[in-house]
Amino acid sequence: MDLFPLLLLLHVVSATIWVGGMFFAYVCLRPVAATQLAPPERLRLWSAVLQRFFLWVWLAAPLQLASGLAMLLAIGFRNAPLHWHLMLLTGCLMIAIFLWVVAQPYRALRRAVAAQQWAAGGAALGRIRQLVAVNLALGLLTIALATAGRLIS
Repeated sequence: MDLFPLLLLLHVVSATIWVGGMFFAYVCLRPVAATQLAPPERLRLWSAVLQRFFLWVWLAAPLQLASGLAMLLAIGFRNAPLHWHLMLLTGCLMIAIFLWVVAQPYRALRRAVAAQQWAAGGAALGRIRQLVAVNLALGLLTIALATAGRLIS
C-alpha cells in the first residue's frame, strides 16, 4: 500500500494548523487585541489563546516532522530534491523556535499573568510576538519551498 498520499495529507494539514494559526494570531488577533484591550485583559487573553494554540502545535509539529521524514526516507535523502532538504531545515528551525518560546517567554508570560505583573507580562508577550514573526516567516518560506521549490531543484 502506498502511504505517500496519507503522509502528504498529514503533512499539509499539520502545516495548515501551525502556520495558519500563527498567521491568524499575528495578523488578525494581535492588532485588534492591542487596540481594544487594556494590558491586564490583553495579557490574560494571550496567555489563554497561546495555551490552547500550543496544544495544537504540540500535535502538529511532531506530526509534520514525522510525515516529512517518512516521505524523505521513502525516496532516500540522496534522491530527494534540494527543496525537500531546505524544508526539513526550515521545519527544524521552526520547531527549535517553538520549543524556545514555550520554555522561556511563554512560561514568563504565564507567571506574570498569574502574579498580575503586567509590565513583565508585556515584555514576555513582546518576545513571543518577535519569535512568532520569525516562525511565521519561516513557515511561509517553507510553504513557498513546498509549492515552488521545484524551480530551484
